[in-house]
Formats: sequence, C-alpha cells, structure tokens
Amino acid sequence: MTIEEQAPGRHPACRATSPTSCEAATRLYRAGVLVAEGFPVEDISVHLAEPDTVVWLDLLQPSLADMDVLIEEFGLHPLAIEDALHDHQRPKLDRYDDHAFLAAYAVSCSPGESLLRTAEVAAFLTPRALITVRKDRMLQLEPLLARWDGARELAASGVAYLAHGLVDHLVDGHSAAVEVLDDEAEDLEDLLFSDGSQGGDLQRRSFELRKALTSLRRAVLPMRDVLAVMHRPDVGLSDERMAPYLRDVDDHVQRAASDIDGLRDLLGTILDTNLTLASNRLNETIFRLTAYAAILAATTAVTGYFGQNVPFPGSQQTSGFIASTVLLIGSVVGLFVFFRRKGWL
Repeated sequence: MTIEEQAPGRHPACRATSPTSCEAATRLYRAGVLVAEGFPVEDISVHLAEPDTVVWLDLLQPSLADMDVLIEEFGLHPLAIEDALHDHQRPKLDRYDDHAFLAAYAVSCSPGESLLRTAEVAAFLTPRALITVRKDRMLQLEPLLARWDGARELAASGVAYLAHGLVDHLVDGHSAAVEVLDDEAEDLEDLLFSDGSQGGDLQRRSFELRKALTSLRRAVLPMRDVLAVMHRPDVGLSDERMAPYLRDVDDHVQRAASDIDGLRDLLGTILDTNLTLASNRLNETIFRLTAYAAILAATTAVTGYFGQNVPFPGSQQTSGFIASTVLLIGSVVGLFVFFRRKGWL
C-alpha cells in the first residue's frame, strides 16, 4: 500500500497483515522517502533485498512464537528476544554483533487517583530495520508516525532517523509527565497552608506523588545512558545530520531528570513542613489546655478555701460572700489576661 492508497480510518501503517498472531504495523522507506505502509510482514524479506531500503515493523503484545519469526528474519540475539518479552526491564541500549536492543518506557500522567502509568517498549535496531515491540496499547502509534512524518527531511538517515523519532517521542512524554507532577506539587503547597486543609488528604496525595516520582525517575534517569550510547559514532545512530537532534533529546532528558530531583526535594520539604505545622498546632493546643487548667485551678482554690468547715472572717455574712466572689472573678480575669498576653490563648 503506497501513500496515495491510504484509506480513511486508522493509519494504514497500523493495518499490516501478519503471519504472526499479534497485531503488526509496517513502513518502508527507499532512499529516504516513504514509499509503502501496511504491507504484509512476510514481504519484509523481499523489501530488504532491494537496495537502499529501510523497514519499520511494530508488534503489539507478541508471543514467543511471534518473536521466533524475528529471529529467523533478522537474526536477533536470543537474549535480546528474552528481554523484549520479559517485564520490568531497566531502560538500556545493549549492543550485539549486528544489531542493538533498546528498552524504554512510555509514560502517561494525569491528575487523579492514579497519577502515573507506564508501558514498556522494546526496540531492535539493525542496519536497515527498526522493530518495535509494545507490551500494551498505552503507546499509540499515530503520534509516533506523525512525528516521523513531521521530519521527513531527516529520513535519509534511515534507522537513525526512526530511532531518534521513537526516543524523542518517549522523552517528550517524560517531560509532559514532569509538568503534571509539578502542578500536583503546587496544589499540595496550596493545600498545606489552607485553613480548611485535612491532614489525611495531604498525606495521601503526598504519598501518591512520591510514588509517581519514584516510578518516573526509574524511567527517565537511565535514558541518559541510552542517549550517551546513541551518540557514539560506532553505534551508527548519530551521523552528521542526526547528531544535533540527539543532543536536543539528551538536553530534554537531563532537564527532566533535574526537574524530578527538584520535585523530590520539594515533596520532602512539604512533608517536613506539614510535620512542623502539626507539631506547632499540638503545642498551641497544649498551651491552651494548660491555661484553662490553671484558670480552673484558681477557681477551685478559691471555692475550696471558702468552702471549709471551719469559720473564717466573713463566713455566712454578706461581706464574706462579696469578698470571695470578687477574689474568684479577679483570679479568673487576671489569669486570662496573663495567658492572653503570653499568647497561650
């Protein structure tokens, strides 16, 4: 299927027929020009036999049998195949004799109960083919294809152009997630000093933000090493045309990593401040209780003294009642004014 034959609906690259059991998408570039999309996977060998061609193949949730087809077709290393199928891989770029293996994470971040979602993405980079393996549908192909189509002047770099588009798309997702988490941290700061703030809600949201930052940090920080390897001339992913673009992606990674560390420090400050405010509120409560207890103690002393069973001057007389009442009121008012000036009430 050529570009002119695209049908409405989903992107034609997402409709490739495949002898495998999983969904597949394909693209073919010849001399830096996109010439076909959505062609059958079994035609890849025919296209690679032609000179100056580069192929992109995407597999969604492939099985081991599906990956065996890649071993036969591209000669991929079994260890790389194993890493592509297993979950919870650390982002990395491993090199083998005639190809490289990339493991990375796509992230999606939005305010709510679950701040951050991650999806593992694996990619095999051969001299003339890029094979991506998606483990779920969170990473949509349409934005990635739009990114490639928006930089067609770089397509002459072949696999380096495709690899840059993939990594740049993932890193932009990381940067967008950092912005969402930064807004969440600002909301926590506002909640921290609001009059009607609930300590339990603040603690819960702080825990969710810390968890999201930890997950995002695991996805972003190793990408610095990935970009460092991609910059190496012997890897074949950083020619004279692509080197400035890779440096731009590396700058975005460094900035995202720095912002994540800053947000972690800010979150720690918010939690420490919350504990300090809680301690201050507790001290103020203790001061108030102490002041009221002192006032009650004064009244108890006066009434207890005048309530003794032994006669005292003014006992059972109007003058005695007036004196005791004045002393009672005076002690209460005096203590209240004293504690008020001290700031305990």
